[in-house]
Amino acid sequence: MSLKPNLLIKVLASIASFGIIVGAIYATMTWAAGQADETAIQRQDSLVRLVVSKMQERIAHDQESATVWDDAVRKVREGDREWIDANLGSWMHTYFGHDAAFVIGPANDLIYGYSDVDTDPEKAYSTVSLKVRELIEDLRERLATGDTSGLSRTMLSIGETDIVSINGSPAIVSIKPIVSDSGEIQDVAGKQPLHIALRYLDADFAQSLGADYLFAEMQFAWAREDVERRYFPLAARDRTAMGYLSWKPFLPGTAVLQATKPAMILGTVLVAGALAGLVVLLQGRADRLRKSQGELYYLAHHDPLSGLPNRAAFKAEVEKTLATSEAAVLFLDLDRFKQINDTLGHPVGDRLIVDVAARLKSAVSAGAMVARIGGDEFTVLVPASKSVDVEQLAEQLIAAIRQPFEIDGQPILIGLSIGIAFSSPGNSEARDILRRADIALYSAKSTGRNRYVIFGAHMEEMAKTRRDLEQDLRAALDSRTQIEVHYQPVYAAENSHLIGVEALARWRHPIKGLIQPDVFISIAEDAGLIDRLGEQILQTALADAKKWPSLSVAVNASAVELRSDTYALRVAAALERANFDPSRLEIEITESAVLGNEDACRRNINSLRQLGVGFALDDFGTGFSSFGRLQQLDVDRIKIDRCFVAAYGTENNNGIVQAMISLAHAKGLKITAEGIETNEQKAWLCALGCDDLQGYLLCKPVLPEMISDMYNRLRAVNSQK
Repeated sequence: MSLKPNLLIKVLASIASFGIIVGAIYATMTWAAGQADETAIQRQDSLVRLVVSKMQERIAHDQESATVWDDAVRKVREGDREWIDANLGSWMHTYFGHDAAFVIGPANDLIYGYSDVDTDPEKAYSTVSLKVRELIEDLRERLATGDTSGLSRTMLSIGETDIVSINGSPAIVSIKPIVSDSGEIQDVAGKQPLHIALRYLDADFAQSLGADYLFAEMQFAWAREDVERRYFPLAARDRTAMGYLSWKPFLPGTAVLQATKPAMILGTVLVAGALAGLVVLLQGRADRLRKSQGELYYLAHHDPLSGLPNRAAFKAEVEKTLATSEAAVLFLDLDRFKQINDTLGHPVGDRLIVDVAARLKSAVSAGAMVARIGGDEFTVLVPASKSVDVEQLAEQLIAAIRQPFEIDGQPILIGLSIGIAFSSPGNSEARDILRRADIALYSAKSTGRNRYVIFGAHMEEMAKTRRDLEQDLRAALDSRTQIEVHYQPVYAAENSHLIGVEALARWRHPIKGLIQPDVFISIAEDAGLIDRLGEQILQTALADAKKWPSLSVAVNASAVELRSDTYALRVAAALERANFDPSRLEIEITESAVLGNEDACRRNINSLRQLGVGFALDDFGTGFSSFGRLQQLDVDRIKIDRCFVAAYGTENNNGIVQAMISLAHAKGLKITAEGIETNEQKAWLCALGCDDLQGYLLCKPVLPEMISDMYNRLRAVNSQK
């Protein structure tokens, strides 16, 4: 049967119209699929680029866990290969997955080498050395010129990194200097030993990357061979390609287009359903793309360990909040965290950070923001809150962190110091409120810790004054002319003979005049200068006391010094250099010095006592100690604090002093009373059986020349007897 012309025309017209519609739909789908594919490919390229970049940063960060360390500097100098292997060599492979590690000296000579693929370190390094020579030269030049670019709170030392070809395989190479973490050990700039870490980017890395980020058929390739695969160049700094990471790209648009072809063939009846399915599928792909973008954004704005917002995100939120309202910013610092990290290890420290973050989040209200800005430092943003509410929050945070943590059955006690700053009308600069909160935190830490301090206008000037004094103190220690040692005589109670002296530090500032130790000792401790200051005072005291052979000399040890693992070694070295009899030296320690790290204190005390050095517990009775503590801590003498001497005549006080002297003698300890200012006090203490006396009544602290005069007069009198 034949169709009528009009009907045929209508049919053909309908077919043509449908064909045009179908063609337009198909063309639209093809274009949309191409756009979706292009977006997906860009996302995948960005992700691979980010992973490779983060790998370079991570290797450098891995190195700093061992290269910024006093022990590493010393052990490398000593050439302790076993220690180097356990901390800088094979351990880097076992713990971080590095494929090779080398340590080279100031002359770029190989000190130690480890390679996962070659048992001969010399051979392994000879292959690597040619590839990294330029990086080594660049790093040494930067070290020599004092270049600090790239340093941050998380990146403690400068370094060089690149992608090179080793044994025909691309590899990330990272070079870091081995430097002191305390600043006590100095090297010639540019001549520091260097640590070289190597991580291959070949098949194993590609497979791991593909598995972790769901890249299909991810593999390493030397050249672009398949047009249907995606290639990311592994390029050195000079853009030379060392190979490619290749994968089969995920093409959501193409996948959708292929899936809809059968529906298109079935005709107009299924077009509506096919289009509906297309919309759903494209939306799903778009959602996954947005999710990937969100994950990338999350990584850039959050701390990976705690999951809290990072410094950049916190600052952005502060700026956003201050643009519309007032707010309070809290800077938080964990007390004793470094000690926990050093004694129990970084894994325990990391788990502690996670637990701390959880407690902080649970303690703040819904509108507040908690962030971790690095190390053991956290921040809290509280929008538009009253001062009393913020202070109450600070107390809640301190109480929450004060509660013991438990990790692997180990109870851990830490504290929390907080600095608080409020925004003020007319001043909505984020950097200002952040700086004020940081200054307040410093004040909280320097005035007792485990407390909060609200920023006041006077703090800015105090902080500036303290910074100026810190700089002046560094200059004073460098000059070795401003720090003076005065001596207060100590007399035997039974005959009032001069038997020893106590060395007391004084700082004669060229502009401010004489500065008392209660001002500059705390600055030295906070600035990391206390070891240099203590060593300078000890050397001066030993040199002066050599002129008074029959007198003992006492020096005071800071709590920070006594808790240092190297304190006993430094004192022993000073005694040897001065050729000084250790039995004539007495070290005075306070009760607070033995709290918090008793093991380190006990090791130092025991080591020096074995040499013959004596120890005295200064200001006894004013702190937290007891005679039960004296049973655990070996000292030779206790010094009765001047507050008990000044309270002479009160019934309760006299009984306390009598008990101190009796119990100390029962333990075989000597007793020195300090702060004697009247003859009545002197007579009373002599009657109670006190061994030695010290105070302004007998003699004020004087210059060494006056001690020499007193000593010479004493010798002259004794020679006439």
